[in-house]
Amino acid sequence: MTINQEDALYDFLENVTEPFSLDDVTAFIRMVEPKRRGQLSGEISAFIESRQMAFPLGRKHWISRRGVFEPASFVITPTRLEIANGILIPGHRCVPWANPVLLPQEYCFRRAGKVIPSTTTEAEPEEFYPFYTLFGEEYAPQYVARDNPKNEEAYNADAYEDPPEVSIHTIDMRNVYRECSFVPGDSFVVKTADWKEGIFDLEVEKNTWNKDDLDQWIAAAESGFLQSFQYLGAAASTEEQIAFAVWFGGERLRQVPAISMEEFLYDKTDRIGTAPYGIETRFWYAGKDIPDRRDLEGIRSLPDRTVTEEMLLRLGVPVSEYVVQSYVRDDLFRSSSKSQDAELPFAERIIDRIIPFPAAMGRDREYLASYIADVRREFEETYSPFVDGPMGALRQRVAELHTAVTALAARIQKSDINPSWLPNHTFIILSQIQGHAASVLEDLGGNEAPPAAELDVMENSADSMIETYEDIRDLINEALSSYRKNNLSLLDKNADWENHWYTVQISLGGTDVWRRLVLPGSATLRELCTIMQNLFGFKDAEGVFSAVNSGPEDAKLEEELNIHDVRRQGSSEFLCEFGPKWTVKIIILYRYQSHPGERISCVAGEGAAPPRFIDGPLRFRRFISAIERNEEERSYDPERFDLESCNKSIRGLVT
Repeated sequence: MTINQEDALYDFLENVTEPFSLDDVTAFIRMVEPKRRGQLSGEISAFIESRQMAFPLGRKHWISRRGVFEPASFVITPTRLEIANGILIPGHRCVPWANPVLLPQEYCFRRAGKVIPSTTTEAEPEEFYPFYTLFGEEYAPQYVARDNPKNEEAYNADAYEDPPEVSIHTIDMRNVYRECSFVPGDSFVVKTADWKEGIFDLEVEKNTWNKDDLDQWIAAAESGFLQSFQYLGAAASTEEQIAFAVWFGGERLRQVPAISMEEFLYDKTDRIGTAPYGIETRFWYAGKDIPDRRDLEGIRSLPDRTVTEEMLLRLGVPVSEYVVQSYVRDDLFRSSSKSQDAELPFAERIIDRIIPFPAAMGRDREYLASYIADVRREFEETYSPFVDGPMGALRQRVAELHTAVTALAARIQKSDINPSWLPNHTFIILSQIQGHAASVLEDLGGNEAPPAAELDVMENSADSMIETYEDIRDLINEALSSYRKNNLSLLDKNADWENHWYTVQISLGGTDVWRRLVLPGSATLRELCTIMQNLFGFKDAEGVFSAVNSGPEDAKLEEELNIHDVRRQGSSEFLCEFGPKWTVKIIILYRYQSHPGERISCVAGEGAAPPRFIDGPLRFRRFISAIERNEEERSYDPERFDLESCNKSIRGLVT
């Protein structure tokens, strides 16, 4: 689709409220711009489905988000702090019922037909972050920063430290709370009056709903989330995940009686939790890890790719033509400052940076070189290094990062390393960095520089991306080195197998708690189970072992197997479930030759084991949150890891 056609599609989806067909939306877009008639329907369908822009009804029929959420009712329950201060913080309260294009400070709230005025509230940033976590905990600072220009300036002053104080737009609820005799526990029933403009009507609910009705809502919410995980996997954003969960949950989730989405996710469900997704988080099956993928496809892939974009995707570089054009501008910038090899033809230079690994491109290389030459000729007519100066240096840094990420991903793909040796979510993290870098390159691909404040934001973003890349690169290099050493040890035919020991890492699912052990290869899974019972306080629960990614008929691992047996079966990663709530992930890292008298020991770890009364990762997370809010005694330190105590607890468990 052309840019005008894309704009027309967004306009259609923002305004349609009834179910629509592919013919309906195609006809609308053709009225705006009738070009490319033969391909248009397919491109529209791919665009809607790949970007999850509307909810599926089947057979090329959809309903827009406005059509689903505009008549919906949901619940906001103010906190004691908000009631005491006479305010309401919109934050994430309207996710997913609000237009995701709008920021929380742009919402309008009414009561009895009258607009409730807004005000501003000042506090430390940490006081506001809990009100934005449904957008993803990692994005809370960004939402606070984007509330107003002064906040952006304060955050940009230091990319690594939060400002001491910020202000955000809040709703002035003093009259409402007073007139309604509002007390903690009371809620507002909120109806989306205008989804596109973000207008909401409030009514007071004095906590009179029946528990059975609320339980029905909770059951529908859990069902909706589980269906959304099956349909989407890990979605493009937490907002998208929640939106599809509400869609799959049916009409019941869009009606009252209800509870707030934040209360459901953080207090009322044991089946849905948050899980790391690279450098971000997503809602996922409680206690389960989101699986990694094996390429960079997904984050920057476009549904209606051009010939150039299709070719790049085939070569493992999922970027738009705008990124290629940004590389061309970067080449012009480098040429003006003489910071590159001038002898290599410019098209070859650019291709080697976009696709920085050996590849038999053949005609693809000729085509890409021709495309780059055409773009460069067009840009040279108006390019000025003086105008480009403010953004040229930043573009150069981001392009170098983009090239490095692509090269590192290709290097891993060409290696024969077992994925279990790589850091968790290696390709997800690389995809996220690549996607963010590509987005910045697109923004820096034009003739005119963005405003200075926006360039500062991009500069800070680049610093953060580069730091994250360097961390994951070092971990990957360490993993590749360890894997090669391990493979060399496997070739030692004269090795004394009886004296081979293993380094094993065990991680408590849904938490940041992990331990690294050394133990003999003769140790059985039954003995390993006893070790984990002692390390994590599971003494009253039996462990059930299973291989990762196995079929149902051979998933279970017998307790009589030892570490040697498991490794020789080709498994270096497996699971152990303690009851229905706790799952432990075990990774056999590498084998080594033991020394005389060596005994089982814990050599590293992180985080304190959960207290024995905590049942599952969700309750553990809530317990830690309560500690951070000073609602629980601080006798338990979740960050404390005592190596000596760990070793004392497992001493003598393996003979």
